[in-house]
Amino acid sequence: MSNRLERPFSNEPFTDFELEEQKQAMRAALIKVKAELGRDYPLVIGADKVMTADKIVSINPGNKSEVVGNVSKASLELVERAMQVALQTFESWKKTAVAERAEYLFKAADLMRERKHEFSALMVYEAGKNWAEADADTAEAIDFLDFYAREVIRLSETNTHRPLTPISGETNKLTYIPLGVGAIIPPWNFPLAILAGMTSAAIVCGNTVLVKPASPTAVIAHKFVALMEEVGLPSGVINYIPGSGAEVGDYLTSHPKTRFINFTGSKEVGLRISRIAADTANGQVWIKRVVAELGGKDGIVVDETADLDQAAAAIVASAFGFQGQKCSAGSRAIIVKSVYSELLDKITVLTNKIKIGLPEDNYPAGPVVDRRSFEKILEYIEVGKQEGRLLTGGTIAEGNGFYIAPTVFADVKPDARIMQEEIFGPVLAIGVAENWLEAIDFYNNTEFGLTGSYFSSEEDRIAYALENMHCGNLYINRKCTGALVGAHPFGGFNMSGTDSKAGGYDYLLQFTQAKLTSRKNAVGR
Repeated sequence: MSNRLERPFSNEPFTDFELEEQKQAMRAALIKVKAELGRDYPLVIGADKVMTADKIVSINPGNKSEVVGNVSKASLELVERAMQVALQTFESWKKTAVAERAEYLFKAADLMRERKHEFSALMVYEAGKNWAEADADTAEAIDFLDFYAREVIRLSETNTHRPLTPISGETNKLTYIPLGVGAIIPPWNFPLAILAGMTSAAIVCGNTVLVKPASPTAVIAHKFVALMEEVGLPSGVINYIPGSGAEVGDYLTSHPKTRFINFTGSKEVGLRISRIAADTANGQVWIKRVVAELGGKDGIVVDETADLDQAAAAIVASAFGFQGQKCSAGSRAIIVKSVYSELLDKITVLTNKIKIGLPEDNYPAGPVVDRRSFEKILEYIEVGKQEGRLLTGGTIAEGNGFYIAPTVFADVKPDARIMQEEIFGPVLAIGVAENWLEAIDFYNNTEFGLTGSYFSSEEDRIAYALENMHCGNLYINRKCTGALVGAHPFGGFNMSGTDSKAGGYDYLLQFTQAKLTSRKNAVGR
C-alpha cells in the first residue's frame, strides 16, 4: 500500500494499436472472448450464484445473429433477498479498515490491467465499440479503481491534511462514515468504466450495493463483479441483480432500506428516480440521496478566428465517436456566419471518410447498441429532414447489425427538435450565428448543461466563453468528449444531472456522511 501511495496518480495509458504486438494481442483476446460467447450467467447474491429460467439475452449489435450471453433475470423476491444480504453485510463491511477496502480496488486495478484486452474485447462484441473506444473504456475503469482507492485514504486522513479550527480544551475530529445500502444503476454506453466507477466509489467508502446493470451490456457487468470476487472482496458487498428497469429499478428506488441511488442514464429515467426517491416509504428513517448523471445536448461553438481544420476534426470526432452514443457527444455545432460555409464543407468531407463495419474488425464506426436505439435514431433523422438541410448520411448502413450512416444536418434553428432533444446516435445538427456572442447564446439555449467546447484564437472571447457557456465541463480549442479521471472531473448542470463530478476530489463525499466528534479534554491536558 505505501509503495502505491508514494507514486502520484496517473492515468492508464491508451494502447497504441499501430504497434504490431498490440494488434496481435488484441486479436488474440478477441478470439479468446469469442469462444466464450453464448454462456449462461447467474445472479450474484452474497455467496450464492443463482440461475433463473428467465433470461436477458445479450446480442452483438454488430452481428445480430451472435448471442453474447444469457443473463439470469432477477425477480422481485430475489431482489429482496439481495437487499437483506446487503444489509447484513453492511454491518461488518462498514467496520473494515479504510486501507483494507482500498486495497481491494488496487488489486482489481492491477488484475484488470493484466487482462486489459480481454475486457476490451468483450465490449467490442457486446457494446459495439471499436478497439480504441473499448480500450479507453477499460483504461478509465482502471483509473476509477486506482483514483477512488487513493481518495478514500485521503478522506480518512482529512484531520491531518485539513485540520479543524483548534479550540482550547477540546479535541475535535471530523470522520467520513458510510451511508448504508445503495442501488447502482449504470448505463450501457460505458459498460465497464462507469459501472466500475459508480460501484467502486460506493463500496470503498464502506457501503454495500445492489448492481442492476443495463440489459444490453449485462455480461461485461458480470465480468466486473467476478473480478471483484476474484480479488477477495467479501461476499455480499456487491450483489448483481440484472432485471427490468421498471420493476427492479423502481423496487430498489422505493425500498425503505435503500440509502442512496447512483444512476447514470437518460433524463426521463433520472427524473423518475428522483420523484420516487423523494417519497418516504414506511419504515424509512432517512432522506435518500440521488446521484444522477443524465443526458446532454452538448455543442461546439466556432468563431471566425478559430483554426477551422482543428475545429472540423473536433466536431466530427465529438459527434461520431462511438456512433454518438456518449452523454458528452457533440451533437450540436454552432458556427459564426462568416466561416459557416467553409466549415460545413470541411465537416462533410471528414464525415464522408468515416468507414462503417464490424467493431471486431476495428472499423472507425460501428453499430448503435440495439433495435430500440436504432429505430429511435431513424425517427429523429426523419424529423431532421424536415428541420434542416441534409449534408450527408441519413440512411441505414450495410451490415447484419444496427448500422446507421453518420448524419449531418445544416441550417438547423435553435428551437428545432434535433437541436434540443438528446438523440444519442450519429446525428449532428449545425446552426449558424451572426457573431460569436450570438453563437454562445445559441449554445446556452438548452435544458441540458453537460459538456461544451469553444474554438477561438481571441483571448478576450475565450475568457467570456469560460464564464458564460453554462455547462459542467467546458473545453477550449479541443473536442468536448474524452474526460480523464483526475484531470477532468465529470458532471453537468441543469437537466444533465446533479453535477456529481465523477473522477474528481468531491465524488466520494456523496457516498459518505460527515460525523463531527468533540471531546472536552481532561484537566491538565
